[in-house]
Amino acid sequence: MSSRTRSRARAGALKAAAGRDVPVIVLPRQRGRRRTGEPVVVVVAEPPSLTRQAVGLLWRFRRPLAPAGIAVLALAGTGVLHVAAPWAVLPLTIAAAAPTVWLTVVQRLHPVTGRALALRAGRGAAVTAALAWSALAVGFGPLAGPLGLVWLLLLLAAQTTWLIVDRSR
Repeated sequence: MSSRTRSRARAGALKAAAGRDVPVIVLPRQRGRRRTGEPVVVVVAEPPSLTRQAVGLLWRFRRPLAPAGIAVLALAGTGVLHVAAPWAVLPLTIAAAAPTVWLTVVQRLHPVTGRALALRAGRGAAVTAALAWSALAVGFGPLAGPLGLVWLLLLLAAQTTWLIVDRSR
């Protein structure tokens, strides 16, 4: 095996060991009277790109940012449904009444008062608002009229509530 092939193989092994492409400068073996046995390998570290840093931050804070991610997916999903299947507004309209039915049934089966009732009613109102927005967004488009502002307000309310309630951080 020639010295050039050997030095390239060693650089490839170094890249594979690092797990990613690492910029490597390989100085081949010296020729002449005073030979050194091994080639010199210089590894140059690159700073991560802004995209890589942003993805890393999003991954690190994925749990606290869960409501924002769900809201963005809902915005995109309703946009796709608006274009591809506008008839989907009918099941979403019916589903918007489901939290009210749920609250009525649960309150009859397991009656509560005070803070527990307020939490149940708050959950029901939040889900009703989200489903009603989804139905309107599929029917008229996700950013038609005030629906964009309503989406933003729902996002802020959900994110704020999530950050206050989720204490596992």
